[in-house]
Amino acid sequence: MSTVTLSLSEAQTLLTAVFEASGVPAASAASVSRALVAAEAEGQKGHGFSRVADYAAQVKSGKINGMAHVRVENRAPASLYIDADHGFAYPALDAAIEAGTALCKTQGVALMAIGNSHHCGALSIQVERLANAGLIGLMVANTPKAMAPWGGREAVFGTNPIAFATPVEGHAPLVIDLSLSKVARGKVMAAKKAGTAIPEGWALDANGAATTDPDDALGGTMLPIGEAKGTALALMVEILATALTGSAFSTEAGSFFNADGPPPRVGQTLIAIDPGAQSDYGARVAELLSGIAAMEGARLPGTRRLAARAQAEAHGLDVPTQFVEQARALAGLT
Repeated sequence: MSTVTLSLSEAQTLLTAVFEASGVPAASAASVSRALVAAEAEGQKGHGFSRVADYAAQVKSGKINGMAHVRVENRAPASLYIDADHGFAYPALDAAIEAGTALCKTQGVALMAIGNSHHCGALSIQVERLANAGLIGLMVANTPKAMAPWGGREAVFGTNPIAFATPVEGHAPLVIDLSLSKVARGKVMAAKKAGTAIPEGWALDANGAATTDPDDALGGTMLPIGEAKGTALALMVEILATALTGSAFSTEAGSFFNADGPPPRVGQTLIAIDPGAQSDYGARVAELLSGIAAMEGARLPGTRRLAARAQAEAHGLDVPTQFVEQARALAGLT
């Protein structure tokens, strides 16, 4: 597959131009492009350039409200509700983290419930922002249905990711980000767009049979991590991301991948905790992690993510040529 190498700044400028050309205001366009480029830099290809054409088409059709006005409301001393107004998730996440960080510093904890939202990409990016502010961050999100309850064959849950980040004294934050399916569904879509097969064990087709065909996988269900335990966690995330935010259940949400239908109205919930009262918190975390890192064969979560980002910062992003050409056409640059 041929690729084009872009610096991070070049990639962000290009994608910002795409969304501005689609009619999205400059600030929101920059917010979306930052998140997509950051995901691409981490190696999260399913949340990067592969999403651009789908996003632009959904703005054009009205499935994403490109002119959304994000509203932040205090519902309790340590609780915020953020209405994404059927727009991109990223400006709503920016508003949530800005307001939630300030609230957490005064209250010790802050809950940020985002409703009427859309695909939120790599959760790692968002919780890391909280950790960089000295806070412990937790985040959950629901996505359109893709995974059946354990023992069932009909999709009820999305891949429903969960993420965690914490400050570590003397080191970069520890960041854990995982989909509750064996892989994020975006990886299956990325394989479909690239015309490649998926590994066996990722998904089942509509008849419940194992498949390596991304089309059959997208028409079937994703397999959970940890079997029944994975779907139990998916149920937990579903409740926290939907019932708590007033958003659509995964069974009600429209696809993130096409421009048909109404806005998906999914939800995201973030929790920030200020560890400041525990004065040796960062050192204690560092002690725990250093012990794990010293074990032969052990690897801390996020190691590959940090290495991928360092590589991207030093040498740029190798983006499939088809995605770069597509973005340039959407931006009116060809």
